[in-house]
Amino acid sequence: MTDKYIKLEKIGEGTYGVVYRAKERKTSRVVAMKKMRLESFTGRISYTTIREISILRDASHKNIVRLLDTILQEKSLYLIFEYCDMDLKKYIDGAPFGLPVDLIKKFTYQLLCGIKYCHSRRILHRDLKPQNLLIGLDGNLKLADFGLAREFSNSLGVLTHEVVTLWYRPPELLLGARYYSTGVDMWSVGCIFAEMMSSYALFRGILHWSREHFPYS
Repeated sequence: MTDKYIKLEKIGEGTYGVVYRAKERKTSRVVAMKKMRLESFTGRISYTTIREISILRDASHKNIVRLLDTILQEKSLYLIFEYCDMDLKKYIDGAPFGLPVDLIKKFTYQLLCGIKYCHSRRILHRDLKPQNLLIGLDGNLKLADFGLAREFSNSLGVLTHEVVTLWYRPPELLLGARYYSTGVDMWSVGCIFAEMMSSYALFRGILHWSREHFPYS
């Protein structure tokens, strides 16, 4: 696979790739290795992957997951991240009596700090949800999965409204808005806060309505 890292076990799989727990040969440091899927017909790196690498390569904040390395081989691209124990969704599901209020305050504050950093650098995340918020080995929350993120400017042009997972998608995007800004991320933050408080997704019933009216979703 690679001379620098030893693959240990598969820990997750998504639309764009498979994630493994791995170990750096030289230091024995445990890392997360994301094997990206290349485009089927061309074998090229997808635009979403290039965008994620570009944004995370320059990011430096304690509440944003660190991209440690990138490895391009003949048929594969590997992104090496700092290893995190679990995502916020699993953390919530693993608390049968709900998250303690102090912990909810801590995670909400860290989420706001991370998204403030992104917005100050003119970056919209556009896919905030518990599954994309990781809990590090130090117990702190970190924003991850920037595949749908993009930079914006004061003269923001037309954008796609086919972003943000449905349960965390703001009304303007559900109604097809093509001009939007940081508010779309803040709506998602509010949904995540409510989910931490109740242990249930706030607008999970919206899924059935949206499938009928928005077939692209």
